[in-house]
Amino acid sequence: MSNPTVISLDTAESHQTLTITPPTTGTALHGRIRIPGDKSISHRALMLGALASGQTTIRGLLLGDDPRSTARCFEALGAQVSDLNTQEVTVQGIGLGNLLEPTDVLDAGNSGTTLRLMLGILASHPDRFFALTGDSSLRSRPMSRVVKPLAQMGAQIWGRKGNSLAPLAVQGQALQPIHYQSPIASAQVKSCILLAGLNTEGKTTVTEPALSRDHSERMLRAFGATVEVDPETNSASVIGPARLVGQTVVVPGDISSAAFWLVAAAIVPDSDLTIENVGVNPTRTGILEALEMMGADITRENEREVAGEPVADLRVRYAGSGDRPPLKACEIGGSLIPRLIDEIPILAVAATVAEGTTVIRDAEELRVKESDRITVMANQLNQMGARVDELPDGMTIVGGTPLKGAEVDSYTDHRIAMSLAIAALIAKGTTTIRRAEAVAISYPGFVSTLEQTIS
Repeated sequence: MSNPTVISLDTAESHQTLTITPPTTGTALHGRIRIPGDKSISHRALMLGALASGQTTIRGLLLGDDPRSTARCFEALGAQVSDLNTQEVTVQGIGLGNLLEPTDVLDAGNSGTTLRLMLGILASHPDRFFALTGDSSLRSRPMSRVVKPLAQMGAQIWGRKGNSLAPLAVQGQALQPIHYQSPIASAQVKSCILLAGLNTEGKTTVTEPALSRDHSERMLRAFGATVEVDPETNSASVIGPARLVGQTVVVPGDISSAAFWLVAAAIVPDSDLTIENVGVNPTRTGILEALEMMGADITRENEREVAGEPVADLRVRYAGSGDRPPLKACEIGGSLIPRLIDEIPILAVAATVAEGTTVIRDAEELRVKESDRITVMANQLNQMGARVDELPDGMTIVGGTPLKGAEVDSYTDHRIAMSLAIAALIAKGTTTIRRAEAVAISYPGFVSTLEQTIS
């Protein structure tokens, strides 16, 4: 069977157009694949390596555009970062409190994690001035969620729209510890405040309404910081000032990237795919729970721990038979949302083939990601013949309507682009995805892996 995937690059506009035409006899996914390193852990390894004394060695780093933005920013702040590759990256740290005042504006590119977490670090370095910006998408994303708690600590930060939008200017200060009651469960907010607390005398605490991913707490502890966690109250604290020491970090595969293959194999008939070396941190496994609620056939194999993070191989098989749909509808909301917020676009694709109506709520955070993922995903799937209705904080998806090929757009959002590519595998006819180059933000090898797995 010939491969259904064709990629063309519009050189005049510097945009990629991904065209997918499944064969009429069907497409199945088989084999064993490895996915890129976890983006969240990659960011934090680079940042803490730069703040630590001595050398940090990172293996399995994600080579996407976002971690590259983080590396460039911290090089401008005085750290020495070797060429980025998956085998071994070294960071010669400059030591907490010793960041240099850069001679130019720090550019976070498209990375909200880079910008938000860096604000906490920079705000706590007295007597230095920093200017930060990002691309057009990042400059439209809200920063007040981290600027306001930092201001409570004494930070001086200025920006557009009442200090809520980049570009931002930071005058480093000696900050005061706070106990921040976050109105949202957000690992970026929590991490920003904890990182500010590293260089602040006393105990800095963040309490959330629900548990968000805990990569920062795990890695801070590994680098030598004193971290306290209270799971009963969803609170995390750091005692400052801390002294961080360079470490060896092994980055597991990113479950957010694995999610595309989990859904693809679950909904494409006759598929049987194993995704190796996936990080299964409990604060990130909401995608597994949601798919299992929907009846997906997923097995964890070779479970182990790598550098403080739980890891497993995930085998997923198509669960349908005959005319029976492979999945059933479910309701997704509440405390599960922070643990799968990045996976909701691909879950929406899964819901299009599920029996019944899937309801997703409490996910208003999706409206301030790289795109308004609620509106964009609903519109693009409806273009393909799906039945998706927007809710203020989510969407409803009526399953069972066959998808058809269409011309769709990623809106330069990497997770939208990859979700639409998986939807194209089960659509009748040709799907054309505009601005598909967005996948490089988190998964540069996505298309080649797609070609590898299709049989």
